[in-house]
Amino acid sequence: MAGIKGSSLSEEFLEHVHQLPQGKSIDKCIQCGTCSGSCPTSSAMEYSPREVIAALRAGMLDRVLRSNTIWFCTSCYYCTVRCPAKIPFTDVMYELKRLGIKHKIYPRKDTNAVMSKAFTDVVSKYGRNAETELVKKYYLRSNPFKVLGQLKLVMKMLSRHRVDFFPHRISGIENLRRMIAAAQENGER
Repeated sequence: MAGIKGSSLSEEFLEHVHQLPQGKSIDKCIQCGTCSGSCPTSSAMEYSPREVIAALRAGMLDRVLRSNTIWFCTSCYYCTVRCPAKIPFTDVMYELKRLGIKHKIYPRKDTNAVMSKAFTDVVSKYGRNAETELVKKYYLRSNPFKVLGQLKLVMKMLSRHRVDFFPHRISGIENLRRMIAAAQENGER
């Protein structure tokens, strides 16, 4: 668990969630199950949204982070819309992803965290998604030999000008980088 106790992980998580709009409403959860009943992917999750709150209260977020739960959230916001306590649960799931990546606590067999990190690296570098760079970073970090199976598709997309071989930066990239830095600084407080 990278030297972090479950309770301190829960405390860090709660601190960040409380900073979200309506984030303090997480303390008002009555465990009604509306979020879990509304979630289209809860049946595939190891922990339902309601169980995530219970794990938080029990100081066991590391179990949730090591599960498939946060990566199965489709960001439909149905749990958030239907919650009687107005808990921004989809935003909570994003915070869990951020926390898991930060502390390197995620399912080792799953590569969603690898894709997320590769995507944020590419957007930070170019200001937009650069597919060829994203695929390169993702496969080099997860399974370098698997990219060989994608070469035919890549060549076809390149020939039809569906992707650029050499990525282009957006104009004003420094402004975007300053915004990202400011957001990250505010998020770490």
